Amino acid sequence: MFTSITALVKKDILLELRQQHTFYGILLYIASTIFVLSLSVDEPDAKAWNGIFWVIQLFICVNAVAKSFLQEGRGRMLYYYTLVHPAAFIVAKLLYNLVLMLFMSIVSLLLYTLFIGNPLSNIVQFIGIAVLGGISISLVFTLMSAIAAKAQHNAALMAILGFPVILPLLLLLMRLSRTAFNEVFKEGAVLQLTGLIIGLDALIIAMAVILFPYLWKD
Repeated sequence: MFTSITALVKKDILLELRQQHTFYGILLYIASTIFVLSLSVDEPDAKAWNGIFWVIQLFICVNAVAKSFLQEGRGRMLYYYTLVHPAAFIVAKLLYNLVLMLFMSIVSLLLYTLFIGNPLSNIVQFIGIAVLGGISISLVFTLMSAIAAKAQHNAALMAILGFPVILPLLLLLMRLSRTAFNEVFKEGAVLQLTGLIIGLDALIIAMAVILFPYLWKD
């Protein structure tokens, strides 16, 4: 299982390196979006700064993760089916998209603070929350991409299915990240919010491992 996962992640990385136009296209999307925001928004307050950042993260993830399964042809999926266990395949996709989204989150946060400003009181804490958020959002949309790929590669379905899950997740992340702005929370509230997000991540991983083999058989 571990060997299969490693080989599949390596395959995705090699494909990304060969098809660099996709990777650079996402980076260009991040830079252009933040630059246009910097021209239209003049030093937003902490609450607006926080909200805009997570909305940007959402759209970055949709663009970065959507191609995860939608670019895989039916013949190629059948070939994978004969080689590896479906659980190994979905775990490899989750890991690859997780790493990709972590990189995109760090790049977007760097550009965001450079162009929009930095009202953070604890930037290290916010980086940690951004990393946690990037992981969570990538897990959700990887699973949704797998489901959408079985519906005639309908990318719109991914957004529709992901909305009920991503909305409460974004609200939790926005509330948790407000701690980096020196906002006072009740004792234990930060641990509770973090635990809820991690628990949701674990649930999504479990659902992916359990449900994907049935999706793949179709």
